[in-house]
Amino acid sequence: MTGYRGVSFWLDQLVVTGRDDLTPRPPLDGDRTADVCIVGGGLTGLWTAWYLLQGDPGLQIVVVEREIAGFGASGRNGGWCSALFPRSAASIAEHDGLRAALAMRRAMRETVDEVGRAAAEAGIDCDYVKGGTVLYARSAVQDRAARDEVVSAGAFGDDMVHRPAADGDAAGTVGVAWTPDCARVQPAALVRGLAAALEARGVVIAEHTPATSWAAGRVVTARGTVSAGAVVVAVEGYGAQLPQTRRRIMPLYSLMIATAPLPAAVWDRIGLEHGQTFSDYRHLLVYGQRTADDRLAFGGRGARYHWGSAIRPGYDRVPRVFSHLRSALVDLFPAVADAPVTHTWGGPLGVPRDWCASVTWDGAVGTAGGYVGDGLSTTNLAGRTLADLVRGVRSDLTALPWVGHHSPDWEREPLRFLGANAGLVATDLADREEALTGRASIAARLMAPLTGGH
Repeated sequence: MTGYRGVSFWLDQLVVTGRDDLTPRPPLDGDRTADVCIVGGGLTGLWTAWYLLQGDPGLQIVVVEREIAGFGASGRNGGWCSALFPRSAASIAEHDGLRAALAMRRAMRETVDEVGRAAAEAGIDCDYVKGGTVLYARSAVQDRAARDEVVSAGAFGDDMVHRPAADGDAAGTVGVAWTPDCARVQPAALVRGLAAALEARGVVIAEHTPATSWAAGRVVTARGTVSAGAVVVAVEGYGAQLPQTRRRIMPLYSLMIATAPLPAAVWDRIGLEHGQTFSDYRHLLVYGQRTADDRLAFGGRGARYHWGSAIRPGYDRVPRVFSHLRSALVDLFPAVADAPVTHTWGGPLGVPRDWCASVTWDGAVGTAGGYVGDGLSTTNLAGRTLADLVRGVRSDLTALPWVGHHSPDWEREPLRFLGANAGLVATDLADREEALTGRASIAARLMAPLTGGH
């Protein structure tokens, strides 16, 4: 028992199957030098290290991590390696032009394939299967939203289609949208496998080494100072706990459940194939996948924001939200009504004030994050982009519209607390409103700036 059992179903799976015992790597043992120091042992930091070595295998890279690699969102998420980006293509086109929006969409679609390719190159078995995403429209108003999304997606080069409901769809389905641009992944296997592959290539990963500050040329940790020519900061939602990034990011919790493995007869009734992920068109976001061992892993928003951007282990588990998730899952797929839930977990994701992820580089310090839950693939794009920026390489990636974007800081309390939780209430009210009226929600439209609708 390492102390990391129970953090997520995905990490537990690695232990149970003997693939990783989660034993922490040694911490930093005093001051040292490196070419690049990366703060954060999640996917953003590790992909950055991977692509830096692809460009220059001789680089000396040190990664400092407060817990263990993959402890945060990288090892707890829903396992969607998708082309989703937290800011809509229409919004990017409005602010940066059509060409920029098309380039961003193309980069995100290509990233889904790149994750699978790079994982295979690194020898990582992470259950990667590109089966696409099934999006159930379970009312007339949701079906209109689905059809509108298909039209909008097509305008930006996305190959999204719509079809009428069929046998095997979720209960009450009116229509279904489907996109091929998503792969099912075991996220903890990906991030832990990537860490092991980097370590085998000479990267130093110092775990249990919390960074306390950074500046051009150095990272100060509780275990010593790393002097480095380049610094990359990749801490996502946990940046809310650090003085230098406290108001740049807000941690919002997303929680998940996993069922016991389901028999083939149940899967025949559910209709999902291996590699497929799924969601629907409600406003209070839900997401799920069929796992490699035939479970349903299912998650969603609904946990409240905590005063002062607090992050606590106890916030990972909210019985009310888990109960809601189970009810929502059974509502979608009545065939799982008798299936036991074997795992419950959660964690914070990072939300910038304008809900737009970004990559920055000032010539000495780079950052990336603000994925709003769409990070399993976007971290890879960030890592490739940061690797080019750090090495001074101009590329199509460094010209993308999220590069150099600076989100405004979040408001101080109590405005942050009131706004974040008002947005959560509004999404729930929006679903109830649409169920009652059969029309697109007025509440959702009014609260869109607070909930990422732009």
